[in-house]
Amino acid sequence: MDKDGLSIIVPVMNEEESGPTLAQEVSDAMVGLDREWECLWINDGSTDRTLDVMQDFANEDRHHRVIDLDGNFGQSAALAYGFTQAKMPLLATLDGDGQNVPADLVKMLTVMDEQDVDMVNGIRAKRQDSKVRLWCSKLANGFRNNLTGESVTDVGCAIRVFKREHALRIPVFRGMHRFFPTLLRLEGARITEMPVQHRSREVGVTKYGINNRLWVGIADTFGLVWWKRRSVRPRGRHEGS
Repeated sequence: MDKDGLSIIVPVMNEEESGPTLAQEVSDAMVGLDREWECLWINDGSTDRTLDVMQDFANEDRHHRVIDLDGNFGQSAALAYGFTQAKMPLLATLDGDGQNVPADLVKMLTVMDEQDVDMVNGIRAKRQDSKVRLWCSKLANGFRNNLTGESVTDVGCAIRVFKREHALRIPVFRGMHRFFPTLLRLEGARITEMPVQHRSREVGVTKYGINNRLWVGIADTFGLVWWKRRSVRPRGRHEGS
């Protein structure tokens, strides 16, 4: 296994229109990358032809793998399962709706190497979302940072690169993906941020709204604060020496 190899994790649910286009864009972005890479498509209970079209793509490109979950478990569970199935020591995540730009992953890998950090988190510089979604995101992001005492600029940005060893140590719960950079930082990961591109959704329908994004996210923040206060992280006397 390449010690610098990259596994890209992409949860998808009913993305038969955007999935193959995004997969091709991933392959194009990775051309010339001087390291091993793979892309895992985690089918999270799709009811359309997402599984079929993504499997067809994977059959044509050996870098891509499709993992079909036995139900719809949500983005956090799909990501967490992908972390366990990844073959490479470095992981990356993308949204399956095509709003992230895969080419930004290559830039993130460069920043990770140059700054010697454990995670590079994206900051959507010019978000192409509705006013309601922008308002919800800004409110929730500020609320999370205020209660957790962290200062992650864009917790909800789905494009990021990080070390697998840290991802496997964090707790898995519904909504975990909303706190992912914060959780890694609480586990001691060194995090930096960088601006990334963001596109409007061209096809498909968003799965998020005020009820399943804003209010749920705020409620989960209180749970995270409780976990932060109650968690313990013992280390051996000579660990890290």
